[in-house]
Amino acid sequence: MMSLPFYQRHHEHYDRAYRHKALSSTVSQYQKETKSKSAVYAQGSAAYARGSAAYRHSSAAGFSLDSSAAYSHGSSAYDLESAAYSHGSTAYDSSAAQSKRSAAYSLDSESLSTSSAAYSHASESINKLAAAYRLGSEAYSFGLKNSNLMIEDQSYKMSPKAKRAKQSLISEDKENEALDYSVPIFTGRQVNISGITDTEEERIKESAAYVAKRNLFATGEGVSVSKVAKTTSEEEHHEKKSRKVAIRESAERVAMKKTLEETQAFHRKLNQDKLLHAPEFIIEPRSHTIWEKENVRFNCSVAGWPEPRVTWYKNNVPIDVQAHPGKYIIQSRYGLHSLEITECEFDDTAQYHASAMNVKGEVSVYASLVVKRYKGEIDASLLHGRNLSLSPFAVTPHGYASRFEISFVDKFDVAFGREGETMSLGCTVVINPDIKRFKPDIEWYRNGVLITPSKWVQMQWSGERASLTLTHANKEDEGLYTLRVAMGEYYEEYSGYVFVRDADAEIPGAPGAPLDVQCLDANKDYVIVSWKQPAVDGGNPILGYFIDRCEVGTSHWTQCNENPVKFARFPVTGLIEGRSYIFRVRAVNKAGVSLPSRVSEPVAALDPADRARLRSHPSAPWTGQIIVTEEEPAEGVVPGPPTDLQVIEATKNYVVLSWKPPGQRGHEGIMYFVEKCVAGTEDWQRVNTEIPVKSPRFAVFDLSEGKSYCFRVRCCNSAGIGEPSEATEATVVDDKLDIPKAPGRIMPTRNTDTSVVVTWTEPPDAKELVGYYIESSVEGSGRWEPCNNNPVKGTRFVCHGLSTGEKYIFRVRAVNAAGLSEFSQESEPIEVKAAIAAPSPPYDIVVLESVRDSMVLGWKQPEAIGGTEITGYYVNYREVVDGVPGKWKEANIKAVADRAYRIENLKENMVYQFQVAAANLAGVGAPSKPSKSFKCEEWTIAVPGPPHDVKCTEVRKDSLVLLWKEPVYSGRTPVVGYYVDMKETEAKEERWRSVNEKPLQKKYLKIGGLTQGVSYVFRVRAANQAGVGKPSDVTDAVIAETRPGTKEVVVDVDDNGVISLNFECDQMSPDSKFIWSKNYEPIEDDSRLNIDTKGGKSKLSFKNLGEDDLGIYSCIVTDTDGVSSSYTIDEEEMKRLLALSHERQFPTVPLISELAVEILEKGEVRFWLQAEKLSGNAKANFVFNDKEIFNGEKYKMKVDKNTGLVEMIMDKLEEKDEGTYTFQLQDGKATNQSSLVLIGDVFKKLQDEADFQRKEWHRKQGPHFVDKLGWEVTDECNVMLKCKVANIKKETHIVWYKDDREIMVDEEHDFKDGVCTLLISEFSKKDAGTYEVILKDDRGKDSSELKLKDTAFADLMNEVCRRIALSATDLKIQSTAEGIRLYSYVTYYVEDLRVGWVHNDTQIKFTDRMRTGVTGEQIWLQINEPTPQDKGRYIMELFDGSTTHTKTVDLSGQAFDEAFAEFQRLKQAAIAEKNRARVLGGLPDVVTIQEGKALNLSCTVWGDPTPEVSWLKNEKSFVSDANCILRFESGKNVSFSISTVSTQDSGKYSIVVKNKYGTETSDVTVIVMPVSGQTDTAQGHNQNNKTVSKKKKAMSASKQKEGGKKDFIKPHTEEITATEETPDPNEVPPVKTEKDTKSNQQAAKKTAGKAGVAEKVPQPAESLDRQGKKTPEKASEKGALAKPH
Repeated sequence: MMSLPFYQRHHEHYDRAYRHKALSSTVSQYQKETKSKSAVYAQGSAAYARGSAAYRHSSAAGFSLDSSAAYSHGSSAYDLESAAYSHGSTAYDSSAAQSKRSAAYSLDSESLSTSSAAYSHASESINKLAAAYRLGSEAYSFGLKNSNLMIEDQSYKMSPKAKRAKQSLISEDKENEALDYSVPIFTGRQVNISGITDTEEERIKESAAYVAKRNLFATGEGVSVSKVAKTTSEEEHHEKKSRKVAIRESAERVAMKKTLEETQAFHRKLNQDKLLHAPEFIIEPRSHTIWEKENVRFNCSVAGWPEPRVTWYKNNVPIDVQAHPGKYIIQSRYGLHSLEITECEFDDTAQYHASAMNVKGEVSVYASLVVKRYKGEIDASLLHGRNLSLSPFAVTPHGYASRFEISFVDKFDVAFGREGETMSLGCTVVINPDIKRFKPDIEWYRNGVLITPSKWVQMQWSGERASLTLTHANKEDEGLYTLRVAMGEYYEEYSGYVFVRDADAEIPGAPGAPLDVQCLDANKDYVIVSWKQPAVDGGNPILGYFIDRCEVGTSHWTQCNENPVKFARFPVTGLIEGRSYIFRVRAVNKAGVSLPSRVSEPVAALDPADRARLRSHPSAPWTGQIIVTEEEPAEGVVPGPPTDLQVIEATKNYVVLSWKPPGQRGHEGIMYFVEKCVAGTEDWQRVNTEIPVKSPRFAVFDLSEGKSYCFRVRCCNSAGIGEPSEATEATVVDDKLDIPKAPGRIMPTRNTDTSVVVTWTEPPDAKELVGYYIESSVEGSGRWEPCNNNPVKGTRFVCHGLSTGEKYIFRVRAVNAAGLSEFSQESEPIEVKAAIAAPSPPYDIVVLESVRDSMVLGWKQPEAIGGTEITGYYVNYREVVDGVPGKWKEANIKAVADRAYRIENLKENMVYQFQVAAANLAGVGAPSKPSKSFKCEEWTIAVPGPPHDVKCTEVRKDSLVLLWKEPVYSGRTPVVGYYVDMKETEAKEERWRSVNEKPLQKKYLKIGGLTQGVSYVFRVRAANQAGVGKPSDVTDAVIAETRPGTKEVVVDVDDNGVISLNFECDQMSPDSKFIWSKNYEPIEDDSRLNIDTKGGKSKLSFKNLGEDDLGIYSCIVTDTDGVSSSYTIDEEEMKRLLALSHERQFPTVPLISELAVEILEKGEVRFWLQAEKLSGNAKANFVFNDKEIFNGEKYKMKVDKNTGLVEMIMDKLEEKDEGTYTFQLQDGKATNQSSLVLIGDVFKKLQDEADFQRKEWHRKQGPHFVDKLGWEVTDECNVMLKCKVANIKKETHIVWYKDDREIMVDEEHDFKDGVCTLLISEFSKKDAGTYEVILKDDRGKDSSELKLKDTAFADLMNEVCRRIALSATDLKIQSTAEGIRLYSYVTYYVEDLRVGWVHNDTQIKFTDRMRTGVTGEQIWLQINEPTPQDKGRYIMELFDGSTTHTKTVDLSGQAFDEAFAEFQRLKQAAIAEKNRARVLGGLPDVVTIQEGKALNLSCTVWGDPTPEVSWLKNEKSFVSDANCILRFESGKNVSFSISTVSTQDSGKYSIVVKNKYGTETSDVTVIVMPVSGQTDTAQGHNQNNKTVSKKKKAMSASKQKEGGKKDFIKPHTEEITATEETPDPNEVPPVKTEKDTKSNQQAAKKTAGKAGVAEKVPQPAESLDRQGKKTPEKASEKGALAKPH
């Protein structure tokens, strides 16, 4: 019996994988009780009589109990206690084979017929059908529409125990054919609580289906089933419902509705993101080997949420069922998927795979199908239709006991990267034999752990090359990566280390990011976050770590701890149940905070039991077994105390408690209160006083370090708080985990030329070590670099990336959660150098020649030479008699240097085997494997033997050179040439092609036209007159590529004309040598050559290059990875090199520039040329018109040998200097000369330029202008004339002129920064003219002129206007008594600035109502008597001559309404002010008069309408009488007369004028002085005069005093001394009058009525400041204009 190949063996799948453990145990118990009633109902025993080999059907449902039976060949018994059914699924065939008690199953038809009676006997007791199925069919219909159900008298009563599901199986009809299979009545996905589905509708369906199935299998009451057979192939089922069942249905509907509501509420509370999970194949399809014309079925079962979509592929191409009708049958039913291929042909041999995909990802599983053709005597037709699982043949796709040889080409090396970069690893995989359409298993491992695809890691397999890509490298990705390629039980591995360095810190000196963040012990509101400390601390100790969390679906990170924690684990509390979170960690030192770590995997805040239950929903076919336990809810039960309370972690920052929920807790959920007390006391304090804990985990913070505490927990629910648990033992608040001690015995050893192996011993008493960090430093540098960024486990590590030849020291420190240990002691220095080892075995031993008593062997050099040159080879041989090898004998005692050796003294016609061992300084390596058996006999063939020692050199991306040695056996005639064959490495043997059509006479060939990156192999055949001989051994595979750092042979000719070939190598080892050859043969005659080698450079020099030296010169560097190059010297190359050599032997002085002439600053003439280089012996001769000239008064000559500059300077050019100038150079053997001809116009132009330059130099000896006079416009729109001067001293004067008239400047210029300026403010047309500035002192003078006329003036004015336009302020709106004014201020206004106004995109035509103007610096537009038509957008256009500048204002809407209202108000106020009643003047303030005199006072009043006039005396009404006459004439003249005054007339008199616009009052004070006789009168007069004089004087002082007070206005008192109407001629008139200049102000203060409104209008300060000393009328106008709206 042949063993099956690996892809045909059964997978161990069985249906118990879909069940919960508790469910399985319950089913087992129930089976024992109902064992006697169990059976399998099958439809028709005729199917067994036909001897069918297997059950076949498209249904994917299956059912198996723990006591289910399996089948085996040749058995005739069948156990009625258990049964098994199958429907073509090989997975379920396999599951049946795993049953505990298996029975025999016979293919014999008689045994099957006998067994069929047992089936019929037991069918009545097993076919129980529940009427409650119809309740579930509304939401989850199975589609049994053609079945008829009948009520049977017998009914099953409910069990007093919890309900158990009873199996109920029926059969289906299909085209009136018995199909030999049984199915459960309910099939489909079965879960106790529905999983997360895509839509709410699917949730409702699943919930309804669950309720219906639970009720169906929980009870059989009221439902019975009987079967009535109509024909042998047809059945009818009838159903009848009792009243009791109808009542139960109604109750179940209510229960179902409640269940749906609870389920929906539960789903709303959960975070769906975490509960979704990617597809996973529970049962994978298995590979098959079948015969042609057989059918085959691939089956698989998939779990995942949402429900995955499965696609089948053949050789990675999707299978199209429609394109091949009847060929492929694809079915997907309730999680079981199948692909059936009918009547398989040889072309169906392929690799098939099923791909399952949902929103969380995609996964594929593979299986192979091999279709064999039978060539024996058995009729292949007998195999048709036979089930593949019963086939007795076990044929592998490639013969018996086949073995796969797996090798790796183009392997990845040690890789270095940095965080955030993308890294890729890859290998080309070669598998022999190559089975097409058969895919190997490709697996990647990191540190021995299988890697699965994720967003961080992507894996590809192209069919030839396996690659792994790190899309965003992190330090977690650092480690040893292993590629495993498996073909069945054969596999090969290749490994390489990947190093990931820290990304550059955002803050200099900040530590590296932590790594490997994980979430442990997640619960409803609590999770423990752990991480690993970084290797880089930034030069400062790490103070601690910050933990951040982020809710999945958001981008907001929240810091979980306020203070940094040093312990590398931290409990995060306060999570929201049902939500998912991710975490990250940041390290902090005194320099700053590191970059965040890679985020953790998402974790859901759920109870572990809920999480396990929700994630264990099977998607496999439902087996029909549901166990439902009914339990009456215990409401109102106070929960008992928790159990198993313990401290699971304690640090100096926190203590973590863990406990188990109580057994007595009622039906509802419970929460917990945690209490603490100091050990030794009973002072219990509640820790979580506000919010109870939902999880049976809790972290207690705020504990005093060093104290001991006890803890206990209470449960609570709506019924109350339960009793506390038992208290924990006293726990000391301190770190239980100590920082490890430093490792010891650091021992570095050599490994390669870039790596060192470091070993150490584990620190004593180390606990929970995470790993070790290793650092290296170049000896003496003092700078340490990390060798690894991810802690390594074990006590050995290979440090890569070191510099060859440098000496390094190493140190190590250990890491655990508590922190990093101190560094170990530094190791001894070690030089990075490849370790010397014995070479590996030679290989490919061949016989090159055979005679009667000797044989010549050839072999290939070992792949690994051990780090040093191979010194020789040792050959052993042994006799082989009748296939039995004898003992090994030594063929040579002294090592042979060549890879070919003749073994003498052999026996003729004896069969021999050979082996070869290589030797170097490290010793003799392992011998090769025994060669093939060769017979020692005389070769008599006519053709030559194979060439040997075929090797490749000078490998480049598109070419290489192939070398070989002539065959030892040349045949009957001499060898006349060679043929070279090549093919791609992986190509078949028939793909060999010849490189050359004609035989080659030489033993080398440069092969071109290669494709970069392709691997090739070569072989050589020798030919003589008899024909072409046997080919040589195939070379090792060679990839066409130019390796980095490859250098070529370079030809050089030195200054002495010596021709040499030079080659340089920077990859040499201490034992490397340069080997030169000509035409790839050793150079024996060195009489024509010299070879000089120093360090990494070698030079081959030709003594006298000639035709004898033509050929290919190659150089190979030994003990390297094939470093070689060549250079071909043919006739053309020889001629070129000889010409270059002659030029070097008889050189010329090379010139950078020929002879040239230039004018210097003082007008001197300079002749010069420059040679490339001049030695110290160089000299120059200067020749003019064939006569040598020498250095002297006229000629000043100079030769700068450092720069190669040769020059001659002449003071000036005269007429006699016209002619030819020549410079002659000689430098050793080299000579050269250059000439310059200066005659005719060329000489005249040069002479004039020299004269001009001389004059300019003289001008610049005194004060002069560097930059001529120019202008610029300042930001204040003033014009500044400026020029730049030089050579200024203190006595230098500057004078400005305009139109030849001197401009007087207020102050002298200080020539600051060498700039002279003249500022012209408010520049206008009057400033046009010619400006000149003159500098002068005792050394001379210079002038500069600027004409500002015509175009120049226009350009300046345009710039001035532009600056003015840019200074314009935004347009503002102001209301006046006349209308609305729009205005803007500029720095100042000039007439050249053209102003235009636009209203609603229409140019405004100015009228009396719409006019524009400029007042000072204000540009305005006055709109008199505005109307609604004046609304809109106004634009002020300022045109500066080239550009229009605009300012815009919107006079519409609210802006217009407010301005118009203000205009109306101001207009009314102006009218009132104009027409109000007022006293215009005439009345004095004070009148002093003697008693008895007559008093006449008069004044003028005005008002429109004519005002009313009244008088007051001492604030009382006063009317005319005989003594006092009051008059008001012509509506304006008012008079007041008293014929004879008396002292009673003294007082204050007031005139009041009034009309509808206002009232004004003017006061006059009358003082009547009594008279006492004539004498007294005269005296009194004198006194009065004296008094008046004093009063005036006092009044003047008072005025002076009052005038000194700011903002204090007091009416000036006008004093009048009245006399009689007819004065005495001898009497001096005592009356004098002074006019009050401020009477208008006093009158204004007394104004009342409407006139007072106008006085309250505010005037803007800016307007008043701008007007300055202008007239009051203009000031008032400007103030009104400047008023902003």
